[in-house]
Amino acid sequence: MVLSAILLAGSLTTTILFKNNMSALITGIHHITAIAGNAQENVDFYTGILGLRMVKKTINFDAPDVYHFYFGDELGTPGTVFTTFPFEGARKGTKGAGELTYTAFSIPVTSLTYWKERLRKYNIITSDVLTRFGEQLIRFEDHDGMGIELIANDQDDRKGWTYGNIPAEHVIKGFYGATLNLRAKDLTEKLLTQFMNYKFIAEEEGRYRYGTQGKPGDIVDIVLDKSGRQGVQSAGTVHHIAFRTANTQTQLEIQNILMNNGYHVTEVKDRNYFKSIYFREPGGVLFEIATDEPGFAIDEDEAHLGELLKLPEWAEPHREKIASRLAKVQLNTEKYV
Repeated sequence: MVLSAILLAGSLTTTILFKNNMSALITGIHHITAIAGNAQENVDFYTGILGLRMVKKTINFDAPDVYHFYFGDELGTPGTVFTTFPFEGARKGTKGAGELTYTAFSIPVTSLTYWKERLRKYNIITSDVLTRFGEQLIRFEDHDGMGIELIANDQDDRKGWTYGNIPAEHVIKGFYGATLNLRAKDLTEKLLTQFMNYKFIAEEEGRYRYGTQGKPGDIVDIVLDKSGRQGVQSAGTVHHIAFRTANTQTQLEIQNILMNNGYHVTEVKDRNYFKSIYFREPGGVLFEIATDEPGFAIDEDEAHLGELLKLPEWAEPHREKIASRLAKVQLNTEKYV
């Protein structure tokens, strides 16, 4: 009884803290990171076919012999960046419970036909046009089996990016949201709504929607899969989803709130272009809280983002060895007109 009272008091205190803040500690999705297979195929798909900009080519800081690619809008604005760890020869994973199964990108409301035809041109099978919460979308997979959705909507004023191979009026704007496939929702819903500034928006056919403001770039859907098989993480599956916070101060605030409410949160990790903390949500999906600052232009000119292999300072003495172990990759966007 005493323990219950303490936990309740902690929850009430946290809720009041959020309400008293001038701005939310978490404002939506920062990036989503997937595991991939062949590095060149990965670059070709996301820059060539989907038309995202390669904003950074670096390494997995925890596995330096593996690339870390960042694809997004012109500057890699938080909320637009899909990142990958390409492991050459990795077997394909399987979608299942305890995973982020579909990453949704936002496209203009009039662009579905264009994208269906473009994907068909490159032999990518898409679903029929689906309707969800009053909006139309298509669903497909990349070369590794990664689940992707394009959701057509008129709520997104972000500019997006094009190398010129996709008309500006049809470009991907950034993330729309993400689908978490879980066996239960209550504890994850508590995490999102009590400690991460998310609010419940609506339910439709077993899909529960949450958002910070309920707009493209902050949407998280939970789909219940009570008896589903556990997903197997490998190529074509999501490694983690990162949520946005403004700076290191707000990150420490959310870290403190999470730790005080029983979540096992890592120390702050310096990822050069943002700082990160990590923890598992109750359903098993790896969550990250990443700072908006400092961004991807700290070590490359904005006009030349993603052109060179950039390494963290601690890896520079080993540049020659690291580079020799990485496959050569290049942009081939001119092939995907």
